[in-house]
Amino acid sequence: MDQSNRYANLRLKEEDLIKGGRHVLCAYIMKPKQGYEYLATAAHFAAESSTGTNVEVCTTDDFTRGVDALVYFIDPAKELTKIAYPIDLFDRNITDGRAMLASFLTLTIGNNQGMGDVEYAKMHDFYVPPKYLQLFDGPSMGISDLWRILERPVVDGGFVVGTIIKPKLGLRPKPFAEAAYQFWLGGDFIKNDEPQGNQVFSPLKQTIPLVADAMKRAQDETGEAKLFSANITADDPFEMIARGEYILSTFGENAPHVAFLVDGYVAGPTAVATARRYFPNQFLHYHRAGHGAVTSPQAKRGYTAFVFSKMSRLLGSSGIHTGTMSFGKMEGEATDRAIAYMLERDSADGPYFHQEWYGMKPTTPIISGGMNALRTPGFFTNLGHGNVIITAGGGCYGHVDGGAAGAKSMRQSYEAWKQKADLVEYAKSHRELARAFQSFPHDADNLYPGWRDKLGIKAA
Repeated sequence: MDQSNRYANLRLKEEDLIKGGRHVLCAYIMKPKQGYEYLATAAHFAAESSTGTNVEVCTTDDFTRGVDALVYFIDPAKELTKIAYPIDLFDRNITDGRAMLASFLTLTIGNNQGMGDVEYAKMHDFYVPPKYLQLFDGPSMGISDLWRILERPVVDGGFVVGTIIKPKLGLRPKPFAEAAYQFWLGGDFIKNDEPQGNQVFSPLKQTIPLVADAMKRAQDETGEAKLFSANITADDPFEMIARGEYILSTFGENAPHVAFLVDGYVAGPTAVATARRYFPNQFLHYHRAGHGAVTSPQAKRGYTAFVFSKMSRLLGSSGIHTGTMSFGKMEGEATDRAIAYMLERDSADGPYFHQEWYGMKPTTPIISGGMNALRTPGFFTNLGHGNVIITAGGGCYGHVDGGAAGAKSMRQSYEAWKQKADLVEYAKSHRELARAFQSFPHDADNLYPGWRDKLGIKAA
């Protein structure tokens, strides 16, 4: 059934919809299956996203038609469809009237992508009007709060040197805590790798007290504050709360130095919202394990990494992994810096929509996946600043002199970039950075040809 006479209105202007402030706008790359007309399929897509059924029903009234989602723009040659969703369509909490991301996803990427006339469809951008934006929690904590703990300026406080405990699984409590201690002698921020939690060989209630002690010892030895991001991900919100409360109690006076990591893709918006609302005084570290199943450029359905990250700010994440923008081992492009800008700025452009955040706290880009001291200068140049957290696992623990030296090499690389210094020349007077060249010779050869001669190192 062609529903374009009801669920499409190509006379609508995007600027008028934005000015009106009563619609969420979504941009999709959508292709109909062979034999289906583009506008009719797009209208069917909008109908399935809102008030429609596959047949006319006797229960539809004029009010119902007033909250139809409407296709307002199509470009079949570019496979582009834009749909306007009235904000009244989206579910609200009965406890406080707030918006919920689950409802946003249910409508905008619900059954519509699985319909029989759709070859594929993927959301590439969305716009949230001020009236709806204010109903989302947004972040309660940000990188400025981490800078304050680290006794740095709360504006442009700079690069937070982080790592991931490696190997990602297999360490028992004492080796785990010792790995943390060794890194903290040179770096700032440690996160659990996303699978680390309460394994039988490393029970949380044995591991966390040792990590808390390691933090105290490292702080005493260095005279510097340290940070730990503890994984509290679970299926059950009550399990997450129990983990969080135990961790904070164990860290005691250092509880403000603890962030909570939540695997927000696999555990879903409920898990992130639980951490955001129950622990508003902790930095909420949104890990996106599994996201590539739908956000990869190779995937034709779902939504993009840009959309996923933008949703995380609405939901209240303090920081989210954004990939390495082609400078590490993860899939990505240099242009992915647009993701970081949408997260951290109060006004930013997406691929299809401009978004104003009206003072909502920023979400910090967290960078990980194959990064080391040789790759970071290119990353910072591409991004244009260093106000991020980089969690380099192999880039620190893979350093020939150990995790602390790896952390120091990362910091030295950042200082060299800030000073616009040649990295090889800078390494001549900074041992840990020089040894990073020897630690990662393949990267060194690719990025800094002739480094051995310049550093006076004989080829193996």
